[in-house]
Amino acid sequence: MDTPSVDLAADDAAAIARFVDALWVERGLAENSRIDYTSDLRLVARWLRPRGVTLENAGEGDLRDYLAARAAARSKVPFGPRTQARLVSALRQFYGWLLLCEARRDDPSARLVQPRMARRLPRTLTGAEVEALLAAPDRGTELGARDAAMLELAYASGLRVSELVKLRFDELNLGHGIVRIVGKGGRERLVPIGEPARDALRAYIGAPRTLLLGGATSDFVFVTARGTGMTRQNFWYLLRRYAVDAGVTTPFSPHSLRHAFATHLMEHGADLRVVQTLLGHRDLSTTQIYTHVAQARLKAFHERFHPRG
Repeated sequence: MDTPSVDLAADDAAAIARFVDALWVERGLAENSRIDYTSDLRLVARWLRPRGVTLENAGEGDLRDYLAARAAARSKVPFGPRTQARLVSALRQFYGWLLLCEARRDDPSARLVQPRMARRLPRTLTGAEVEALLAAPDRGTELGARDAAMLELAYASGLRVSELVKLRFDELNLGHGIVRIVGKGGRERLVPIGEPARDALRAYIGAPRTLLLGGATSDFVFVTARGTGMTRQNFWYLLRRYAVDAGVTTPFSPHSLRHAFATHLMEHGADLRVVQTLLGHRDLSTTQIYTHVAQARLKAFHERFHPRG
């Protein structure tokens, strides 16, 4: 129903590009969000074009018809609550931007309804599962030393996968045990790391990394066997492999070590504001989900071990 074969009108393409650039300049929109917003708006624009309507001059009825068509085609094209919420958000921001630019006098997206989102607790790992995962790489090999350093740092710092794979040497201070990260929205934070992660990083940065580079140079801390920087896909692949090797059966995601970092801090009494700062969350409400995870884990322990649980 998305009519991908329909060419995107030049006016629509230009308007979308200007809008996304404006968000990047004004709010420091993350690259993944820029890609998502661009993709969503281009799909709407292509669907509208056979109607003789551009995205810029679409009416509320046009947008409602598109949402209805997407919902009707759900069996072929995934359109769950989160995808719908992201699309409605993109439309609202796009038309809000047009109002600010005085390109429109009304907002056709104002009455679009955001779907209710069920609270999803992050998938996290137990302490024993994390220990097994960290012990899985063969630290006597170049790749094993690199992988151990990545896993140790991910759990020690709670970095996003994109922040982990793009880490540069000028952001890492092993002497003080600090990682400096510029995260979403250009917000900078300093995250301390413990001795196990520092030891693993020192072991990797020596001979193993030099051998992986094979005479090449790189500003990135973590490199592949071809001497290039790591990618999120690379990390997800090695994480899955080591989870199998470690016998970890809990469902997990690329951010499972980040979730474990936050959850285990909360379980051991860390202040919510501190966890918010370490994770780089703008809003405290984003971090509060980890209190629910910790409480759920504590309840499960109580029910399992308490005589009257």
